[in-house]
Amino acid sequence: MTEPGKPPSPSRIEEWIGKDADALWKRVTHMIENNYPDVFSPEWLFGGKKYGWSLRYKKGKSFCTLIPEKNRFALLIVFGAEERKKVEAIRHELSPRTGKHYDEAATYHDGKWLFFIVDDDRMVVDVERLLAVKRKTKNARYVA
Repeated sequence: MTEPGKPPSPSRIEEWIGKDADALWKRVTHMIENNYPDVFSPEWLFGGKKYGWSLRYKKGKSFCTLIPEKNRFALLIVFGAEERKKVEAIRHELSPRTGKHYDEAATYHDGKWLFFIVDDDRMVVDVERLLAVKRKTKNARYVA
């Protein structure tokens, strides 16, 4: 996962993050594909030997980035000022753990950088709600 030149295969991702995390990874990627059909072309980015590969969804500006880590995976979403207002409006709908991550996330000049581990079904639901804030969905259950 930290070797340059060739993005990881699905089997390599599963091997690296583990079967449980891989099932969640697939749920998130399928949710993005279903809720935003023909919007994003996922792009593998190599962050160097220290950080390895990540999968970015972007159209114009960044939508989200999935980061495979050993035995788990993380998600990064950056919220601009207007998007932060929308997240705060649905804050009560998020799990306490996601809400805590959001509250503690660093805010920079380009937005609030929310980084968290996706390790259970509730986190997948939160991911869907948070991504609906970033971009209206075509097929989602949750709309911000």
